[in-house]
Amino acid sequence: MYLYEGLGQLFCNHQLSCCVNTLLQTLSATWELGDILDKWNASAVRDEWCNVPLQLKKVLSTMKSDTSRPAHHRAFLNSLDSNRIRLGTQHDADEVFLSILNLLHHQMDDERLALDIQNLYKISVETCVQCLDCSSVQTLNTYLLGLPLHVKEDHDSLEGCLTSFFEHQELRGIDCCFCAQCEKKTPSKKGVKLLSLPHILSVHLKRFRNSNGDTRKLDCRITFPETIDFSETVKEAFSSDFNQNDCKYTLHAVVVHSGYASFGHYTAYVRQRESQRWYYADDSHVHQASWETVQSSYGGNYSSGTAYMLMYRKGSKEAVQQPQLSG
Repeated sequence: MYLYEGLGQLFCNHQLSCCVNTLLQTLSATWELGDILDKWNASAVRDEWCNVPLQLKKVLSTMKSDTSRPAHHRAFLNSLDSNRIRLGTQHDADEVFLSILNLLHHQMDDERLALDIQNLYKISVETCVQCLDCSSVQTLNTYLLGLPLHVKEDHDSLEGCLTSFFEHQELRGIDCCFCAQCEKKTPSKKGVKLLSLPHILSVHLKRFRNSNGDTRKLDCRITFPETIDFSETVKEAFSSDFNQNDCKYTLHAVVVHSGYASFGHYTAYVRQRESQRWYYADDSHVHQASWETVQSSYGGNYSSGTAYMLMYRKGSKEAVQQPQLSG
């Protein structure tokens, strides 16, 4: 079955490439990334075969131009393999996604465009650690390229995961931090505040648990909305320096994992740009879906796939539907 209305393309599952196939569908649905890569003049690139941004630029361009047959993405897979994201190996989708962003940043010879891509996903945060002995505070400004959210084992929601992520945590025992004032490791309280939100917000629902050397997957139910407003959900997480007015986001891609921690399969729900319709992509099979079908990836049913990554675009659903004007 072919894709509709220029959504993207079909992919053959080559050497367990379902993880990369799924990420390509989500990256294609994030058209801002393709627009930046289209501006890049890569004529000076040497060793094209191992340059991930160049091979990604080519495959995303192919996905936009011809949807009548499966995309040839072998060169992109080989470029990842040459950068230690091996073919024929089970991968974690979030780890591969972050690795791709890192390779884009370091392998593009246009620093401005590489920075534009990073800023597309960049979440600026302020981390504060307060010593519980002397009350001194250490502050560090840094950034994330996605929100790694711990999930509860019974039932949770995206809003609940976000609230937990920004709650203060006490660090004791082996987790104690070094206090410069006390000149030793002391119990402390750690908190994270938002300095700025990105245009594309990547959320990682951490469904895998490691215990005594074994990894298991949580198939519990985790609900998530089609639209979310951070100013209502986690307003208390905003730093005093946060000055963005638009904090509304609309979901445009969901990475789904089926199976077990040791062996599974990745698929994706992606929203088409013009029609805003949902589609389900499973390697070489793609068909139209509904929001109700996307919600089936909440989990709680061991026979179905569960949402593992969520991609949100800044703007309300109505704003996203408006055509972009040039001039």
